[in-house]
Parts: sequence; C-alpha cells; structure tokens
Amino acid sequence: MSKVNNCISILIFLFVFSPLSVDARVIKIIVDETKPLPSSETGGVDSVQIAGRAFGEIDPKSSKNKIINDIELAKEKDGKVHYVATFVLTRPLDATKASGLMWHEVPNRGLRRANVIAERANGDIDLTSAWQGDNSGATSVRSTAGVDKSHWLQVPIAHNLDGTFVSGKVLGRIVNRSGPNSQPLIVQTNPVPYKPSTLDTSQSKLVSRVAESTRGEVIGETSIPAEDWSWGRCDSSNPFPGVPDPTQICLRNGFDITKLYQVVFPSEDAYVLGIGFAAWRDLGFFFKTSKVDDFGTPNPIAGLVTHSIGRGVSQSGNFLRGWLYLGFNQNEDGAQVHDGLWPIIAGRRISLNFRWAQPDGVLELYQVGSEGPQWWLPYKDKARGGRSIGLLDRCAQTHTCPKIIEHFGSAEVWALKLTPEWVGTDGKSDLPLPSNVRRYYIASSNHGGGTGGFNSSLPGVGLPTEGATCPGNNYGVGLYPLNPVPHTETVNALRVHFRNWVMKGIEPPKSQWPTLKDKTLALANKTAIGFPTIPQLRSTAPEADFIMPLIDYDWGKNFNAEEGFGEISNVPPAIKQILPMYAPKVNADGNELGGVPVVLLDAPLGTYLGWNIASGNVKPFHRGQICDYVGGMIPFARTAQERSLSGDPRLSLEERYVSHDGYVDAVKNATNRAMKAGFLLKEDAERLIKEAVESKVLQ
Repeated sequence: MSKVNNCISILIFLFVFSPLSVDARVIKIIVDETKPLPSSETGGVDSVQIAGRAFGEIDPKSSKNKIINDIELAKEKDGKVHYVATFVLTRPLDATKASGLMWHEVPNRGLRRANVIAERANGDIDLTSAWQGDNSGATSVRSTAGVDKSHWLQVPIAHNLDGTFVSGKVLGRIVNRSGPNSQPLIVQTNPVPYKPSTLDTSQSKLVSRVAESTRGEVIGETSIPAEDWSWGRCDSSNPFPGVPDPTQICLRNGFDITKLYQVVFPSEDAYVLGIGFAAWRDLGFFFKTSKVDDFGTPNPIAGLVTHSIGRGVSQSGNFLRGWLYLGFNQNEDGAQVHDGLWPIIAGRRISLNFRWAQPDGVLELYQVGSEGPQWWLPYKDKARGGRSIGLLDRCAQTHTCPKIIEHFGSAEVWALKLTPEWVGTDGKSDLPLPSNVRRYYIASSNHGGGTGGFNSSLPGVGLPTEGATCPGNNYGVGLYPLNPVPHTETVNALRVHFRNWVMKGIEPPKSQWPTLKDKTLALANKTAIGFPTIPQLRSTAPEADFIMPLIDYDWGKNFNAEEGFGEISNVPPAIKQILPMYAPKVNADGNELGGVPVVLLDAPLGTYLGWNIASGNVKPFHRGQICDYVGGMIPFARTAQERSLSGDPRLSLEERYVSHDGYVDAVKNATNRAMKAGFLLKEDAERLIKEAVESKVLQ
C-alpha cells in the first residue's frame, strides 16, 4: 500500500464522521464476520467468534498521549490522530454463561493466540486486538478483518507541517543466503517495514561481513561499491541489475552464504508506531465498559465484563511491559483499564515507540529492546548512567497498577537478555519484587516450553534425530534436538491462580526464581554455574561469551534510551560496553536450579538445555554460536555400561530408576510435589501419571 493510501484512503472516512469529543477512544466498530467456535474447542459452552474493525481517534494534546513518539506529526486537519484496528471476540453464545472475566490478547506478529478450551469452559471472554502498525508481512493492512486472519493496525506516517514526509536512516540485514537471485531484507520472519526513498544505491551503504561475535565484534567488513548492487529483483530471467524493487537487493556477483550483508538506507516511511499502545488501550476499555459506539452499533459483550487481564507471549509480552511502563493502563478519563497483566516468556520492553522502530526484532545485533528499566521497582542503573526508575512508576503515581504474573524459561536467560530484570545491570544484588507481582521460573526449558511427554526424551522412540530449528532471522538448525520440557501444566495452574487473584483476591503461590541470595544464580559461564562436562557437548560449553549479552549502545543524541523514545541517528550504533550476564546454576546433570516444580525435571530423562548450538552445516554464518532462543536436549544413557563407554558422568536411567515401575514411582512423587506447591492441577497430574505408565522408559 502506498504512503498516500496508507495515510488518506480509509482515514478520510473517519474524518467525515469524527465526533467532537477530544478523548482518545473507539468511535466506531464494524463487524466483518461472525461464526460459531467449533464444538471441539468450546469446553462444553457454546461460543461465538466475532471479527471486525475498530475506528479510533487520539487527541495529541492529551497528557496521556503526548508520550507517543511523533504524535504531533501524525495529526490531520481536525487536529486528531486516527487509526483502524482489527479485533476478534470469543464469547459464550448464551450471555448468562459469561463468567465476567475478559482476557485481552496481544497478537504476536499479527497472529491470533490459539483458543484456550479451559477458558471457554469457564465462560471467559477473549478479545484479541491489533497493535502493530508497521504494515509488514502478516501485519499488512487489508480491507476487512476475519476470525482466522492475522491482525493489522492502520496508522499514519509522520509528516512535516508542509505535508512532506520525514526522512531518516534505516538498517536492514541479509544473512545465510546465497546465489545469484535477489534477497529481501528480513527482521525475524517478516520484511523490514521500511522502503528506501530512492533506488539510487549511492545514497545507501551496503557492506558484507565475514563474522560477528555475540559481543558485537565485527570481522572482515567490506564495503560493496554502489555500482555492484541494486534495489531490484533479479534471477536467471532477470540478471543484474534486475527489475527495480525497493524490497530486495540484487548483487552483481551474487550472495555468499558464508557472509552477512548489512545495508543502511534513507526512508520516508516513518509509521507512528506508538499509536499501537493507545489503540490496544482504547479497544480494551471500549469492549470492557461501553454499551454502543458513537453510531449506535452495540458492543457485542456489553455488560458481560467485570474484570479483565491483558496477556501477551514473547514479543507481545514485551509489548505489555512497555505499554504499562508508558502509563497506558490508565484511560483518558483516568480509569484503570485492566485488572491484571500476564507478560509470558517476556523480560524486556518492546521496541516500538520511536522513529524507524522494528518491533519484529528479537534482539539480534543492533536491535533495540533492553534499554532503560526492565525491572518493576525503581533501581538506579549506574552501569549505563541511568536514573532510579522502574516499570511501575507511572501506574503507581496514578493508582492504576494491575496485578501481574510473569513466567520465564531458560531460553529467555540465555538468548533474550532476561537476568538484568532480576539483578540489574551490575549484578550486585537481587532486585525486590512489589506485592502486586508474581514471578515464576520454569527451569531448563525452551522458549514457550516443549512438547512434554516422556517418550519425547528417549532416543529411537520419541526424541528427534535432527537438531532443533533455530528461530530468528534464518539462523539454521542446532546441534541438539528440541528440548521437550513443557510449560503447559505450569501455565494451566497459573491460569487458575490468576483468575482467583483478580476476581476473588486469593493470593497465588509465592514467587520462585533463581537468586543470588539463594546461590542459585551466577555469572553465565560453565565454571560459575557448575555445568558438567558431557561427552556430547564441547568441553568448554557454555563459554563466557556464549550467552547473548546485554550490549550498551550509543544510539545518538536524539534517542532517549530510558524511555525508548526519539530517533536513532547512529545507524549502526557504536558499542559502549558489554554488561555482565547471569544464569541459573545447575545440578550434576546440568539441569537448572531455582525453578518451580516440573514433573519432567524432577523425574529427568536427560539434560535439558535452555540453549542450543548452531550447527552451521547448511547456514554457516552463526556456526558454533548460540542457536538464538531455542533449547536442546542430551539424553541419559540407558545403562551404566553405556555411560561408562562414553565417559558420561551422569547416572544412567537404570542407575536412577532401576525399572519402568521405578520411573513411574518417580513421576508420581514429582506430581505430588508440584501439586502441593500449587503448580500442577489434579487432572494434569493424573494424565501425566497415565502417560508415564504408557511410556517406553526402561521398557
């Protein structure tokens, strides 16, 4: 969609019908699709799904909205800023079956969160609404919304007073790709959302790199002359310079798969992405409290919601943390929006509210997201010269702080730079948690958890023979199969606790995570955390520089790193320092300490890693480095003789459990421990015991 269409076509409709109110709010909703939820997903409560678009407006002069970067450059002739956001509602068909609780979901890269059958059985309502306005890949603007379609948010592009668009520099990267064909610029799995304002390559800078360390050290950088590449689509039918195309790069001599290519280019596509914070706030408040829109269209869940919890996973969990920090849990009239927030496997703030943001990023080199406070209560960030601030500062001032549950796995520690939230940037002491926050750590687990089960850990039965696929931007595969340690059962228990905490005031279990005080947290290297030498691993793993570190960048004078606000002028930024990273200590098996009870960890069948090593067999650029944010698994030997032959220090399955019945007993003991601690539901415990009985462990 062109800039003209993006800024004008749909918005003209809004300007004609905009009311006189100055509040940031939903003005109009349009229902595009209604269909029943399949009976297999209702939990016994017939449910309907309603998809549509919400048309909203924002007053840039409001103190609640001034924090949105470039908001003054997004307003139209009426002095307001307009947006269109998609939504999907899932509610009981019979209104009397509604529980009063609404879960407000944050889409992850435009994708709708999978239906939770247990919530339908409870009569809970689910609202998913858009926030990501970069018009990139799955978030591209379309004419309508749909129950099964991805979500999009239409926002203006920043423009100067004379109507011209603002300009600036954007960074894009191409990695692990080869051949004579052109290649797109990708951030995570979506296209870079910005296009060059000119196809004249002399106005951009393209370089290749032989290697980069996790610390950002660059090896073998070479500038590519402007005449040797083009903004174009080329292949065997269209050789260099190819057909002009602002989304792809064509090289005269083709791409070398052993190198990374990085381009800095001028653009004028400065989407005002911070509007996404206000849009998600406004839709949540409208559907929770309003009866009708300004045109008399009924709210499909009017009067059915008494409590609400915002929920997001990974990227969208980071959105929630940034949303709360910037004060968006307070509506224009001063009312609190949500009663609870659940940022899941998310320990930092989304990189959204600045010019040229790339919110699809997952913290590869030169990506924003770990600046400023990641901790809840005020902490003075002396290492980076920051003030004493915390994520709850603004909501505490306005008495709009929600109850919060956060939970993480090991992958967030090793690849997503989590531990500064726990110990600050200096790592000198554990940072305190406020009474409205609960933190739970699922040790030795993958990003989002694994498949669970017991056969999934057994070679030749359920354990894959191939390495896990590394997520992120074309990383390749890991040396080890995917870690199966699940989050499912823990999340099922936390869901019950959160409902009871928000709706009934019943306190959930105490927080549980690795700490310096308990001596379950240490510097992230093999010696400090006590990791054993396992024959299947290189003897030095995990090395001190293996973890993805917290990098302190110099973004330029126009960027406020604490607030995540402004414009980055140093593209790419210089690196000022590398801050110390911490990780949980491990037991003799290499499994982490300090987490909540999990059955597969209490009755282990191997070493479960929150990290993996990129093999580099097919995609060599990251060979030997951390496999982005995916975990791995190294099974135990079956017998003492097998482990002796390999030199494995870990006890074999027979030495641990003797027999299949012995393993089932270990699972029963583990389920009892987890249930007693409040992290396993009875029905899940019974299922796990049944699965253990039916498993092939020592069969």
